Amino acid sequence: MGQWWYRNIVEPGKLPLLLALLSFVMSFLITRVITRLIRAGRGPFKNVTPGGMHIHHVVPGVILVIIGGFGAVASARHSFGAALSAVVFGLGAGLVLDEFALILHLDDVYWSEQGRKSVEIVVLTAALVALVLGGFVPFGVNGLTPEERQSRGLVVMNTAANFFLALIALWKGKARTAFFGTVIPFVGLIGAVRLARPESPYAKRFYGKRPRARAKAALRAFHHDRRWSTPRRRFENFIGGTPDEERPVATAPEKPPGT
Repeated sequence: MGQWWYRNIVEPGKLPLLLALLSFVMSFLITRVITRLIRAGRGPFKNVTPGGMHIHHVVPGVILVIIGGFGAVASARHSFGAALSAVVFGLGAGLVLDEFALILHLDDVYWSEQGRKSVEIVVLTAALVALVLGGFVPFGVNGLTPEERQSRGLVVMNTAANFFLALIALWKGKARTAFFGTVIPFVGLIGAVRLARPESPYAKRFYGKRPRARAKAALRAFHHDRRWSTPRRRFENFIGGTPDEERPVATAPEKPPGT
C-alpha cells in the first residue's frame, strides 16, 4: 500500500490534487449543512448581512480560490506550500460552485429549481477530479515496466475514445450520458447511437425533415424523463436540500374594453 501511495500519488505530484478534492468536497458538504440549518432556523448560524447587505459565500470562495491558485503557481510541486495552497483552493472552489446557479443566473436562486444546477456541477467536478486522480489520465508516474506502460497507454486511448463518443452524446442533448461516458466504457457509445433528444442541436439539424424520427425521439424522451426524474430529484434533494415551491405571480384581472 505504501509503495502504491508513493508511485501513484506522491511521486507524480498528485498529493495536492487529492488534498484539493477532499477539501472541495468537505467545503461543499459543510456549507450545505450550514445553509440548511439557517434555512430551518436551527443552530447558531446566521446569514452574514453587514449593513443590511447579504454577503453570499461565493465572495469568500472567490478570495480563497485566488489565494490558493496563486499560491499553487508560486510553490514547488512537492512542497508544503503546494499542499497548503491546494487545500485553500479546494475550500474556495467548494464555496464558489455551491453558488454556481447564482453566478449563472445572476440572481439568488439558491433554494429554487434553478439552484439544482449547483449540485449537479459540484458532483460533476468532484467526479472528474477523482477520474484524473484515479489514474484515468496516468501521466507523470516514473519507473513503469513495459507491461504497465502498455496498459496505461490503452487506458489513455480508451479514455480518448470515450470522450469522443461523449461529445456526440452531448450533441444529442444527453449531458448526463455524455459525462458518464467519459468515465464508464460503452455508456458514451449508447448515447451516441441512440436517438437524440428532440430539443438538442443534433435533432434540429437532422430531424427537421424526418417527422417520424422527431415523434419517436419526443416519445422516448417523455418516457425517460418520467422514469428517472423522481429518483434524480430525490438524490439532489438529499444532497442539496428541497427547493422552495414556486408561487404563481398574482396578476390583476384584465379590464373589459371601453372601461
